[in-house]
Amino acid sequence: MLNKQIEELKKKLNQSIEDGADFDTIYKYSTQLDKLIAKYYKNISDNNP
Repeated sequence: MLNKQIEELKKKLNQSIEDGADFDTIYKYSTQLDKLIAKYYKNISDNNP
């Protein structure tokens, strides 16, 4: 599930960059993506002690 969310948000981020979106929009997507990636790696480490 996180993988799908990460991929969808990556697409939004990349599209906003390509479209020349304003800084706030790009920053919003970037920070959301960072949080999801951190959560993904935390889940992996929690499941593989």
